[in-house]
Amino acid sequence: MIGLIPGIVSSVAASAGASALSGVVQNAVAPTVGGASFGQMLDQLSTGVVDSLKASEAASISGVQEKASVQQVVDTIMSAERALQTAIAVRDKAVSAYQEISRMAI
Repeated sequence: MIGLIPGIVSSVAASAGASALSGVVQNAVAPTVGGASFGQMLDQLSTGVVDSLKASEAASISGVQEKASVQQVVDTIMSAERALQTAIAVRDKAVSAYQEISRMAI
């Protein structure tokens, strides 16, 4: 649990644009468990979501140009929607955890 806290703080700080803070936090403690850090997992998640959204946009354009079937377009859009909902849920949990930690008395 304690190993994940710097990863959450650095991820939230990086998404808020505080790159100096995230660099300090990442260098203070390396939050690696099982080979991949929490930050790397979030990076992979965000990259996957962006790729999924790009694929759904390309499928939509292909559908408008009648190069793809309606079923293919719907499948890719639904997949992108699920990926985006997952990313939003992870973001909400990370922000919630950060707020909970910031309320703790030290």
